[in-house]
Amino acid sequence: MNKSIVGSAPHFMSVGRRSSIAAGMCLIAFIVSGCSHGLSGAGPARDDIEGKNTAYDLVDINADTIAPFMRPAPQAPLRVYAPPKMKTLRLMSGDQINVLITDNAPQGTGLFAPLATGGTRLTVRIDAQGMISLPYVGHQSVKGMTPTEVETMICQRLKGVTSDVQAHVELVGERSGSVLVAGAVKSPGRFSTLQGPLTLLDAINQAGGPLVEPHLVNVTLRAGGQVTTLNYEDVLTGSDQPLEADSQVIVERARQRFVAMGAVGTPGLHDLPAQNTSLLDALGVVGGLKEGNANPSGVFVFRMGNLDNARPTVMRIDMREPAAIFYAQQVILKPDDTIYVTNAAVYEWQKIIGPLVQTLVLGRAVGVGP
Repeated sequence: MNKSIVGSAPHFMSVGRRSSIAAGMCLIAFIVSGCSHGLSGAGPARDDIEGKNTAYDLVDINADTIAPFMRPAPQAPLRVYAPPKMKTLRLMSGDQINVLITDNAPQGTGLFAPLATGGTRLTVRIDAQGMISLPYVGHQSVKGMTPTEVETMICQRLKGVTSDVQAHVELVGERSGSVLVAGAVKSPGRFSTLQGPLTLLDAINQAGGPLVEPHLVNVTLRAGGQVTTLNYEDVLTGSDQPLEADSQVIVERARQRFVAMGAVGTPGLHDLPAQNTSLLDALGVVGGLKEGNANPSGVFVFRMGNLDNARPTVMRIDMREPAAIFYAQQVILKPDDTIYVTNAAVYEWQKIIGPLVQTLVLGRAVGVGP
C-alpha cells in the first residue's frame, strides 16, 4: 500500500470532522437566525397571535381595558326571609286516597258501618281519566278537587240514600303531593309534600344533596309547563322557591371547565374551582407558568363570542409587569375559556439546537481513532 496515502488518512478524517462540524454550525446559525414563526411549540407563537387578524379582538389587559372582564359586584345578602306558603292540595291521576264513610242510621239500617265501629274504609286510586268509583256513589271525577271537596261530593251523592252519613278523605299515595328529584344527587326519588311545603332546597337536601361542589351543579326545575335552570350556588344564596305539585327537579353537573395549554405546570381540561374564578386562581390550579419554558409576556385567554359580542376575544397579560398580578386577580374566567402560555423563544431554540449539538459531539467522539 502507498505509504503516502496511508499517512494522509488522519488528515482526511480530520478534514471530514471539521467539515461536518462546520456544516452543523452553519445549520444551527441558519435555524437561530430564522424567524420565530418556524419554531415548534404547543400552539401559535406570541407574534402570530398579536399579528393582524380578522377572526378575533385582541385586548391587552391594563388599567384602561380591564373593566369589562372584571368580577361582577357581589349580590347583597337577603335581609328578610319569607317562608313558603302552603299551597292548596289538588288531586290528580295516579293519586291514591283512603275514604272513610260512616253511617249513623239506626242500628242495622245503615248502608255503611257506624262511627262507633270504625266506619267503612275504602282505598281507591284515581284513574287516568281522573275518576274514582265508590259503592252507592258511582263513578265520579275528582281530578283537580281538594280532599275536602271530595268529602262534600260523597255526602251529596249519598243524600237520600241513607239517613246520616259522613265522609273523610285522606291522600296516602300521592303524585299531586310530591316532587321528583333525579340526576346527580346521592338518593334520587319522589318526595312528599304532605308534611308541609317543600322548597327547591328542601327537595335536593332530602335527596342527599349534590354529588359535586355547589358551583359545579345546575338545577333544572320543570313545573306548571315551564322549565327554569339555576346554578345550585344561586339557590343557596337566596334563589330558593316553593315547589308546585308534581314538579321535577333535575340536578346535573354544570359545564364549568376551562382548558390550559402551552407552558403551564399541568395542561389539560380542569374544573373551575369557584363560581367566579380569577385568571390567577386558574393559573394556580394548573401549577402556574412552567419556569424555564414559559414566556411571561405571552399569557393569553381565548374566549368565544356570546350574544352581546359575537366576535371571539383574546386577552393578553404581560406577567413581567408587577401590576399584572393584580390584573390577573380581577379578570374572571368563564366556562370554556382557554388559557394559553407561549413558550420562550430561547426554549424553542434549545429544543432544536440540543439534539444537533449532541449529534456533533457524538460524531466527533466516533471519529476519534487511535
